[in-house]
Amino acid sequence: MKVVQELVTYFDRRGKLPARQIKKLLDDGLLAADAPVNMLDLSDDIGMTFYFRICGAIEGSVWGTDIYAGDSALAAAAVHAGLVKPGETTFIKVTVVSPLAQYTGSVRNGVTSNDFGRFGKAYRLSAVNG
Repeated sequence: MKVVQELVTYFDRRGKLPARQIKKLLDDGLLAADAPVNMLDLSDDIGMTFYFRICGAIEGSVWGTDIYAGDSALAAAAVHAGLVKPGETTFIKVTVVSPLAQYTGSVRNGVTSNDFGRFGKAYRLSAVNG
């Protein structure tokens, strides 16, 4: 699955893979895996994108707002970001980004994220459109 993710990242970065094609790959079960608990093991390559099937949850530690520390719980961060409701399943796009010097917490959609200082890995979440 990681090789497929890398190919999608390559073509997506270059604008060669329209959102409707990504959505079709997801709908056909050819692209997304179930989401990991967090992104610690997958956030070494800045700019890498992943597509995951995720079930929203309100449990789990989350650090940051809009950009989350790499050890933030993906299911709770997705609810915090407004991409999924608790107990609902959807596809999300996760992009590895440069770590921040400071992560600022907030309360959104029933999930409280926390402030945190420097952390070596980070990600941003977005909806899958198409």
